[in-house]
Amino acid sequence: MISERIGHWVRGYMLILGRAVARLGLTPNMLTVIGLLLNALVAIVIATGHPRWGGALLLLASAFDMVDGAVARATGTMTRFGGFLDSTLDRYSEVVVYLGVLVYLLGTGDDDLGAILVFVAAAGALLISYARARAEAAGYTASVGLVARPERVVLLALCLLIDRPLWALWILAVATHLTALTRIVHVWRLSLMEPPAGASPAPASATPTPRSPRASKRRP
Repeated sequence: MISERIGHWVRGYMLILGRAVARLGLTPNMLTVIGLLLNALVAIVIATGHPRWGGALLLLASAFDMVDGAVARATGTMTRFGGFLDSTLDRYSEVVVYLGVLVYLLGTGDDDLGAILVFVAAAGALLISYARARAEAAGYTASVGLVARPERVVLLALCLLIDRPLWALWILAVATHLTALTRIVHVWRLSLMEPPAGASPAPASATPTPRSPRASKRRP
């Protein structure tokens, strides 16, 4: 995905920012919660009829979402709970923004269509994350597909900036489910490479492997 390629390039610069933010006394978990509050503010701005401002703030909030991880890496305080909290609140952040878009669309002439697209796109976004989490729990990696969260956020933000949220919702309603299906197929293919459960290992050959002359010599 595009976001992963960019992420490797950005991570070094984020570490510098992480060290600076850490000096303020803010912990990674505190920053994770602040990120959720920023996305709630984005939802309120959109819902009150200011999609362009909401789009700009959404880009800012999405950039802030990387700060908690940067602080954790810079200070050596990465924990399993921190990763769990970050992933869980990211889902809340995404859903609350969709809620803001839904409330905004209810005030326009796109009530029914907008509500359906918001539901389908939000469901697809959650399924993408769920598919990855279940794959990792089963011992696979599943970071494949078109629209991870950064791509979804940028697409929605850009369409909000031009006051065309339905364009983003149409794309996301399709692309999110294609991404979830891509991850299902990816894990299925990985599973085909494994031996069947309970299969016994291949028996060793009864004929001993001859040693090479060099290997058979004893050292003095």
